[in-house]
Amino acid sequence: MRDDTGPIVLAGLRTTWAPLAKQTLIAALVVGAAVASTFSPWLLVTAAPWMWTGVLIAVVGLVVSAAAARWPAVMRIELVVPALDFFAVGLLRYGTGDSRSVFTTIVALPLVWVAANPGRWNVLWPVLGTAGTLLLPYLIAPTDAQGSELVRLFTVVVVFGATAAVTNELARQAGLQLAAVQRRRRVAEGEIDRAALVQQSLLPTTAAGLPEELRAVGVCIPARTVGGDFYDWFPTPGGAAFTLGDVMGKGVGAGMIAAAVRSLIRSTVDESDPAVAVRRAATGLATGTSDLTSGQFTTCFHVRVDRDGHARWVDAGHGLTVLRSADGTVRSLRSGHLPIGVGTAWTAEDTFLEPGDVIVTVSDGVLDLFGGDLDSLDRFEAWVAERDHPQQVVDDIAELAHAGDHPDDVTVLCIGYRP
Repeated sequence: MRDDTGPIVLAGLRTTWAPLAKQTLIAALVVGAAVASTFSPWLLVTAAPWMWTGVLIAVVGLVVSAAAARWPAVMRIELVVPALDFFAVGLLRYGTGDSRSVFTTIVALPLVWVAANPGRWNVLWPVLGTAGTLLLPYLIAPTDAQGSELVRLFTVVVVFGATAAVTNELARQAGLQLAAVQRRRRVAEGEIDRAALVQQSLLPTTAAGLPEELRAVGVCIPARTVGGDFYDWFPTPGGAAFTLGDVMGKGVGAGMIAAAVRSLIRSTVDESDPAVAVRRAATGLATGTSDLTSGQFTTCFHVRVDRDGHARWVDAGHGLTVLRSADGTVRSLRSGHLPIGVGTAWTAEDTFLEPGDVIVTVSDGVLDLFGGDLDSLDRFEAWVAERDHPQQVVDDIAELAHAGDHPDDVTVLCIGYRP
């Protein structure tokens, strides 16, 4: 199962720190405008005290935003900050030439800040804030405005009001799309979780039904929620059959193919030749050149062990199976056959197990735990030579997989012969 707390925490951090990021930009522009007006001969300063008062108000807004980032409860008054910005820009405008000020457009930033919030009323507040910013000089120094000036101010307010309306609608549409995507994601995640449960339920959990001469233990740790690896065992008339398969790719598609291969191999429970099982799996998957599984292949190791230790096995392009003898020597069990989905013919080979022998077969994800290079198989074989118990091999590989990230599925199956 996935842990969804990570995305929730990240979303909370983004929500908490967003006002601070916005206000940092606005405050930087207001402070920069005041400093530039003070030292540049091309910019006007008509009322320095009012200009620096605007700077102070912008800095106060920055402090409030920082407090909201530190204490989320302060987020309840988040919209106080853009309200302060409207005043700060209005005073900056008045102190740097009033109608001749080049810094009036800074008011667009708090306007967009407010208008991007959900709710149509968030269109009204930025329009009123913009109007207040433009009319603030008339409150500080009442004068009779000329008709052209009033028309200009009215036009600016209308344009900025349209900007707020468009911003609000775009934010609303984006919110609806995000909600739809999140719903689809939850549905997909639910289906993947159910697929993972089904896949895990197909893995054997006990060796109780096997002959007492044979012991089996395995583990499958997918790189994703659903993986393409599988292992299986089941009793046969003369002993037991064991399989480890590795489907090319990851995810639900690979998991479906793995389940199909497992079922097809199990259908040959009464067959004594393991090659028949592999051929039946290949035939069952080969439904035509246009099917969804074309281009997919599955490496597989399938072995049937009798009570007397006679083992007949087929290696379908897998090449990751070793036999650890009771004396600690390790040799490979591999052949030149091609994987299921690529090859067309397989033949079984015979091996006779001695008491204490252990067959260890793994997926290629296990080799990543041993370096993933050309020498990783040699290191793995040396590692197996040091462990004489199937359970120890499985437990130690699982520990290695859980100790860090593994880009591929990690699967291991151990078969012990204990007559």
